[in-house]
Amino acid sequence: MELIKRPRRLRGGETLRKMVRETRMDKSSLIYPLFVMEGTGIQEEIPSMEGQYRYSLDRLPYKLEQLEKAGVSSIMLFGIPDHKDEIGSGAYAQDGIVQKALRSAKERFPEMYYVTDVCMCEYTSHGHCGVLCGHDVDNDKTLELLAKTALSHAQAGSDMIAPSDMMDGRVAAIRKELDQGGFSNIPIMSYAVKYASAFYGPFRDAAGSAPAFGDRKSYQMDFHNRREGMKEALMDIEEGADIIMVKPAMSYLDMVSEISKAVNVPVAAYSVSGEYAMVKAAAKMGWIDEERIIGEMAVGAYRAGAQIYITYFAEEIAKMMDEGRIG
Repeated sequence: MELIKRPRRLRGGETLRKMVRETRMDKSSLIYPLFVMEGTGIQEEIPSMEGQYRYSLDRLPYKLEQLEKAGVSSIMLFGIPDHKDEIGSGAYAQDGIVQKALRSAKERFPEMYYVTDVCMCEYTSHGHCGVLCGHDVDNDKTLELLAKTALSHAQAGSDMIAPSDMMDGRVAAIRKELDQGGFSNIPIMSYAVKYASAFYGPFRDAAGSAPAFGDRKSYQMDFHNRREGMKEALMDIEEGADIIMVKPAMSYLDMVSEISKAVNVPVAAYSVSGEYAMVKAAAKMGWIDEERIIGEMAVGAYRAGAQIYITYFAEEIAKMMDEGRIG
């Protein structure tokens, strides 16, 4: 048969396949989410996230050393405080758990890059992402506390601020507070395109942040909506966001693709706790090849247009890159 075009010509061997690969990945683009808590001697496995742990401050260096050896140089810190109250005061306290973790980690591992999640849900007694007015989250009153939290993180050594609350105007409020506080060079990675998703279930277990009543649909987005996600991304860029995040990743790669084509800033995708838990559960039953699934999920996010991948599988992906199985 006389065929001029034979796509299989470029699939004939591993060297050639890698040479013509369209999507390339690097360990420097990985961010590992990490949970820190008060206390000593604690490395507590999260029941719904097998292989993921909550670390007390004295155990944190052991995990950071492990990540550093794997070549994962960036982490995202989430704090689990001992005390919670109506206004989430632990979020912006100078001796808050994230603030203490930053100071300790920066001293021991100064070359690592520290991204800090800014939200109120882990710190409020009601589990919502801001100050309440009745049973509603008061958007504008929450902005002041989010900005205060971001500044306290920067003062403690955060390299990047990542607001996840989904309040209107939070990026502008945080940018203003950081600039006035002398941190104009600290970038903001906004959870701009964050959907009200069932994929967050295990995270709420990990961080103890499930809402005491109702849900978060009045501030996180309806997952039916595409244009709304684009609007949120563009608004946050106007307010000063340096990086735009799409969350979750796996079921929202259409949004990663569309937004990466529409904006002129880097795009991050967060492979969330529910995605991790499903892979772990299916692998434990012997139903899937865990490593291959992890690789496909990661490549899918990059192929869709993400330059940054936030994932609980960061160490596994880094190893796969080292061994040439993805990358």
